[in-house]
Amino acid sequence: MRNLMTHFIFVTGGVVSSLGKGISAASVAALLEARGLKVTMVKMDPYINVDPGTMSPFQHGEVFVTEDGAETDLDLGYYERFLRRAKMTKLNNFTSGRVYQDVLNNERRGDYLGGTVQVIPHITDNIKERVLRAGEGYDVAIVEIGGTVGDIESLPFMESVRQLMVELGHKRTMLMHLTLLPYIKSAAELKTKPTQHSVKELLSIGIQPDILICRTEYDVDADTIRKIALFTNVEARAVVVCKDARSIYQIPRTFYEQNVDDLICERFGYNDLPEADLTDWDNVVEALLNPEYTVRVAMVGKYVELPDAYKSVNEALLHAGIQNRVKVEIDYVNAEELESLNEAEVLKNADAILVPGGFGERGTEGKMKAIQFARENGVPFLGICLGMQLAVIEYARHVVGIADATSTEFNRSTKSPLIGLITEWLDERGEVQQRNADSNLGGTMRLGAQKSELVAGTKTAQVYGSEDIIERHRHRYEMNNRYIPVLEEKGMKISGYSPIQRLVETVEIPAHPWFVAVQFHPEFTSSPRDGHPLFASFIDAAKKQHQNSK
Repeated sequence: MRNLMTHFIFVTGGVVSSLGKGISAASVAALLEARGLKVTMVKMDPYINVDPGTMSPFQHGEVFVTEDGAETDLDLGYYERFLRRAKMTKLNNFTSGRVYQDVLNNERRGDYLGGTVQVIPHITDNIKERVLRAGEGYDVAIVEIGGTVGDIESLPFMESVRQLMVELGHKRTMLMHLTLLPYIKSAAELKTKPTQHSVKELLSIGIQPDILICRTEYDVDADTIRKIALFTNVEARAVVVCKDARSIYQIPRTFYEQNVDDLICERFGYNDLPEADLTDWDNVVEALLNPEYTVRVAMVGKYVELPDAYKSVNEALLHAGIQNRVKVEIDYVNAEELESLNEAEVLKNADAILVPGGFGERGTEGKMKAIQFARENGVPFLGICLGMQLAVIEYARHVVGIADATSTEFNRSTKSPLIGLITEWLDERGEVQQRNADSNLGGTMRLGAQKSELVAGTKTAQVYGSEDIIERHRHRYEMNNRYIPVLEEKGMKISGYSPIQRLVETVEIPAHPWFVAVQFHPEFTSSPRDGHPLFASFIDAAKKQHQNSK
């Protein structure tokens, strides 16, 4: 029998969404990893999109890219940031859409021999299959179910979890349920009813929670905990209070102090594990809460109203702050609005400027104004993905003198396509992939971890401390190599290339204190404990800038 030893913890949420299921699940995972277990995580999303790749960042926040090129939910970013020993893959995130697509394809092929295709067993079996597959080879798999209990759309997931809990048995499965403990000001008390109702909802579909994580802003007394335990059939020691924390990186310790890991290990029969050592998390929190001073980074993008759209970039900046013992304040600048404003006025307090990735033409002129300002005034600059492409276009227009320099993404018939659609490239398996302007938007990008070769002696190679790096990509357009000689002649250095096709990966301006732009997304591999060299160097430059401006 496969999967003989994987244990599963299912994570659900009730009452309201956004309680922090992802962070709670990742904190439990970090805690179990600290005890020496091999842990992986899975996110099941109830929406019908096949993956989040074509969804608007305004709705869904950023798309996190895994090493093997899957476009996934931003929660997977948390998982990777909290875990050291597991990398997420295509197996770790799937949606209802993906499941239905699978089942319908099987039906069209005739796999069900003309039988009626139903939610139970066909959809639920496909879900169970995926969960088991993702857990293979690990001690514990933590499976988060998107949405809240009682949603129509997440019912098939809930039913699959119920079946798995019966099939695998008590000793191999647990359910962790997050609920809200609201505080009613006029009565001056915490209310347990929403939690009771949410558990009742779970019980009505045949699931009994084993651990309750109660999210609250206030302290919870022992009586309230006993009351919750009594009405929900959960042991009092398994009612865990999770107060709003100053940093999400405190949560592993919060859980540890309430013996969540002991509870899990006891249930799963892991009796001889060492104690969890959380020193590295304590160091992260300590550096985070006691910075020496603050540096300001202006982030110029078009999705600035929703900070989740740049979740990984925000986190990577935070991590770089931890490494440099400074607090990084991010000033979000709306790129579109910047087009009609005086950039010197808007950006005068910035110690560094960052232009993140994005798609489409909207806001690009504003982004280029910010890049020009950074370039001309010696302000540290980091461009990511579209940020790099715009840095190249800006340089071509204002330094090289190619006035109509642009990208074919914005103008198909341009005479000076500095950036063009990649029509042919090799994927990770070494197969040639082709595409044209009519290809589907979903699934047509250069995606996932790929090698870059950095040019010896460049700033970028110095920052990484290596000439061979692997970073994750998510883009359709590439820099046009025809323009490399003229750009280099005028002082821009191409500092990194992809190995086979020699596509441009990184550019820099050697004469500038710190001006680096990259085609890939370094933010996806930054973590609170290890940081990322590129962001660490960028914030170090911002620190110097800050000191000099005093």
